Amino acid sequence: MTLSVQFLTMIAMVLGGFYLGIAQETFRRFARHWKSRTFLAYFMEVSFWLTQTFILYYILFRVNSGELRVYVFVAGLLGFSIYQVIAANIYKRLLERLIVIGIDIYEFLARVVNSLVFTPVKYIVQAMITIILFIVNAIFVVLKYVLFILLSPIKWMLNVIYRMLPKKIHVFFHNLAGFYSKIKNIYKKWLEYIALKRR
Repeated sequence: MTLSVQFLTMIAMVLGGFYLGIAQETFRRFARHWKSRTFLAYFMEVSFWLTQTFILYYILFRVNSGELRVYVFVAGLLGFSIYQVIAANIYKRLLERLIVIGIDIYEFLARVVNSLVFTPVKYIVQAMITIILFIVNAIFVVLKYVLFILLSPIKWMLNVIYRMLPKKIHVFFHNLAGFYSKIKNIYKKWLEYIALKRR
């Protein structure tokens, strides 16, 4: 490994350590959201460190074909230490500010989508339901009127025929109607009695 490659490796690893500090700070900031879920917390922790290891080794591979030396780890620790001493507090404030901006952008986009998509769709659905109910009601009224027109002559004819029948038949129909009314009342009382027994 030439001197220039070793120098580039050290610079890359110092920057990699600095990046690792930023990545860890970001991860720790968001880890509070899944900290109470043990399985998810372990999964995210393992995934984070595997990802960072892959990224740092890929950087090392691009610089010196992946050769590991002691000074590589020293350079990484140096970069991480530089971040902790110089940039940690600044980055924390910057990260919080970016999170606030991100939340504001998300809420704005949510309001825009709600105003331009969900609210019009809701009103359209409500209007369609109102129109359908109006049409169904109109059809019901028309059918009721048509049936009234069609059945009126039949009702008139039945009344005429009924008046022409002998009085004995009138009495029979009257008694039949009374019997039906009694049966209906008995049935209602029976249902009420069963309902009271179930309580």
